Amino acid sequence: MFIYGLVAIAALWRTFTTLNFDLLTLGVFPVLYGLITRQFWAAVVLKIYLAIQTVALLALATAAVIAYQITPEDVKVIYQGQNIPISAIVAVAIVVMSFQYWIAFSQKTKRYLTSKIPRSEN
Repeated sequence: MFIYGLVAIAALWRTFTTLNFDLLTLGVFPVLYGLITRQFWAAVVLKIYLAIQTVALLALATAAVIAYQITPEDVKVIYQGQNIPISAIVAVAIVVMSFQYWIAFSQKTKRYLTSKIPRSEN
C-alpha cells in the first residue's frame, strides 16, 4: 500500500502540473482505496490496473525498439539534464512490475482482502 500511496501522490502532482487526466496515473486511486478498506473488488481492480500498466509498458518498449532500429543515436532519456541509461530504466521497470505481479497474485494479498477487520464491541 505504501508504494501505491507514493504513486497516488505522484499522480496528483502530475495531474496538477500537466493538467492531463489519464487512466494510468489516476487509476491508482481505486486500487489504493480498495486495498486500504479491504474491499472484495480490490483484487480485481489491482489486476486490471496491472494489466493497463503492462500494456502501456509494452507499447513504450515497442516504440523504443523501433526508434532504436531507425536512429539509435536519438534514443535517449534525459531528465533534468542527466542522461539516464536505458538499461537502468529497463531494470527498474522489470523489478517494479515483477513486484506488483507478485503482490497481485500472492496468497497473502488474497487472505488480506478476504479477512474481516475485527470490531471491538462496547
